[in-house]
Amino acid sequence: MRDVGLCRLGILFAITVSIVLMLVSVPRTALNRASTDGDLDDLDLDKDLESKLNASLLRVARGNKMSLRLQRRNLLPPRNLDLFPNLAKDRVVIVLYVHNRAQYFQVTVESLSKVKGISETLLVISHDGYFEEMNKIVDSIKFCQVKQIFSPYSPHVFRASFPGVTKNDCKNKGDEAKTHCQGNPDQYGNHRSPKIVSLKHHWWWMMNTVWDGLEETKDHNGHVLFIEEDHFLFPNAYRNIQALTRLKPEKCPDCFAANLAPADVKSRGEGFDSLVAERMGNVGYSFNRSVWESIHEKTREFCFFDDYNWDITMWATVFPSFGSPVYTLRGPRTSAVHFGKCGLHQGRGDEGDCIDNGVVNIDVKETDKAVNVKEEWGVRVLKHQAGYKAGFEGWGGWGDERDRHLCLDFATMYHPRSSSESP
Repeated sequence: MRDVGLCRLGILFAITVSIVLMLVSVPRTALNRASTDGDLDDLDLDKDLESKLNASLLRVARGNKMSLRLQRRNLLPPRNLDLFPNLAKDRVVIVLYVHNRAQYFQVTVESLSKVKGISETLLVISHDGYFEEMNKIVDSIKFCQVKQIFSPYSPHVFRASFPGVTKNDCKNKGDEAKTHCQGNPDQYGNHRSPKIVSLKHHWWWMMNTVWDGLEETKDHNGHVLFIEEDHFLFPNAYRNIQALTRLKPEKCPDCFAANLAPADVKSRGEGFDSLVAERMGNVGYSFNRSVWESIHEKTREFCFFDDYNWDITMWATVFPSFGSPVYTLRGPRTSAVHFGKCGLHQGRGDEGDCIDNGVVNIDVKETDKAVNVKEEWGVRVLKHQAGYKAGFEGWGGWGDERDRHLCLDFATMYHPRSSSESP
């Protein structure tokens, strides 16, 4: 009987060891895939650090465990430091902001992997919401340093409270007069849609965080290049943006930015033997800290304009408030292409390049593989272009006072004494 007992004990011990070895051998990404929003615990924190994190969250996020966990993840160091321990001094930081279109995101990442010079810089990926399919793609990036950040204030994180949907939210036109629901209508009488307003919230949170909040970028005085999850970059994109930012002070000292693509997203460029100065586009745009500070000073204009689109808000109210035309410098041939048919949080449109079974139909020519911006070129200025300008009243969707004040809060996260704090 003693031998049998020892045998059973040995079997039990072997099973226990096997289970432990299996758990140890499970990749981190596999464990993450099995997790849910409720048990996303990547870091063990002491109470002091947790208290500091809670203090760093805005009032709207208090008590939301998911927000706190995402804020904790934002403290993690960049990935791939062992592969790329040093960054180039003349680097242009790249910020890629995403939601949950994994098929598009994969194409964008694959295009980035072929960009010459990408290993010299830092890639910041800013997430609107937490989606495991998007995380798996980030896990696969091995071609540069990667800093992953998540907006702790995304409506996709707040499932039953503002800035997500609340039980007492007004939903239809006139609800506020009939019931005691919460919320202000926009200029057209429509109430907020959390999925729609998250477009503008995420962009503004990201800008404030990248420029003023991240240890890795808050002292960066060079240009930062911004792209979205459905932007395809040609192999020469990084070297071209480096050349443009270097030439901008001499060739176009009044230009606020440098762009990889024309303002007209359908255009692939004119093919001029010259540089081009035009209105600032929203595909592959870059600017430096002094421009960001000018934008930040216009917080009220940004936060109170009744349009849920960050780019239209910039064109219709922020840029015009600068008092002079806002031009960007670009080359005569595009280095970035918008290929998505589906809007960032919306349905499918009818125009633009398409993805067919995960393949992007974009023709990359030999001239797209090497720098095609020349120092000896002059600058052709395109004036009186079509597009949103001062006087446009906005498409609405941004009339709720809660959204406007959350927007103001984002501007004061790292500027506690900013004048923008007062409504």
